[in-house]
Amino acid sequence: MIESEIEIHEDLVRDLLRDQHPDLAELPIREVPGGWGNQMWRLGDELAVRMQRMDNGPDLQLKERRWLPVLAPRLPLPIPTPVRNGAPSERFPKIWTVMTWVEGTPLDHASITRGDHAADLLAAFLTALHVEAPAEAPNASDRGGHPKECTDGFEYFLQAVDLGGFAEHDIRAVWNDAVAAAQWQGPRVWVHGDLHPANVVVADGTLAGVVDFGDVFAGDPAWDLAAAWLLLPAGGASRFFDTYAQADEAMLRRARGLAAMKSLFLMLMGQNGDRSLPGGKPNWGPAGRSALQRVLKGL
Repeated sequence: MIESEIEIHEDLVRDLLRDQHPDLAELPIREVPGGWGNQMWRLGDELAVRMQRMDNGPDLQLKERRWLPVLAPRLPLPIPTPVRNGAPSERFPKIWTVMTWVEGTPLDHASITRGDHAADLLAAFLTALHVEAPAEAPNASDRGGHPKECTDGFEYFLQAVDLGGFAEHDIRAVWNDAVAAAQWQGPRVWVHGDLHPANVVVADGTLAGVVDFGDVFAGDPAWDLAAAWLLLPAGGASRFFDTYAQADEAMLRRARGLAAMKSLFLMLMGQNGDRSLPGGKPNWGPAGRSALQRVLKGL
């Protein structure tokens, strides 16, 4: 049995807690549906256990352990922060982390009804996040570069997705414009790197928190600004960029192209998620299609 195939169940989670954090072991434990690289287990009302599942190495959780306590105090929305570390053992040969629970419903299972409020919150969150990172902050791994460095991925998604009414040349036009845009010339700023509907939670019709910082890096903020189209309802991107107010024309062009690529990715996962990913991702398809509609309409 390879590590990614280890069955994670309630008894295993409780046994690991008894071994390493016995004061937490008797709290109620319940599985959180979904997850991909990690599986989440709710621990009591305020905590969660983040268990490596598909991730092949510890780097992503180690990044979260190192940097989330630094970022959390200055952000205007809740994010998960580590409170206890779990070490590999004979029972479970991967790391795991006890983190604070961020209350809300993932956006791929909910909707934003207070669009202006959510746009302002997202702008405030990213303004606070996108500050110059220290020299030791992590670089991007498989994302974070200029769109021209991501053309292979864009082409793969474009050819693999059932466009279902979208015109390929319209999508290519947005991407080509992003590829032609100038590179980021500013300092390396903190970037979440993977903002999409499954990685934010909502409550009362607006954003309530941001989760899954495994891809956090220092680099081009355009990777996060794509969220204006991915997360917000129609018209939200315009409100967002009026409020964010730090995006020049080239950054906006890069962000829009990246939003197109990420929309295609969500659509592809919606096509194949029920077969290829833990928990299935059928809700990602409609989220990707609606995001792509917004991308093609511009602001």
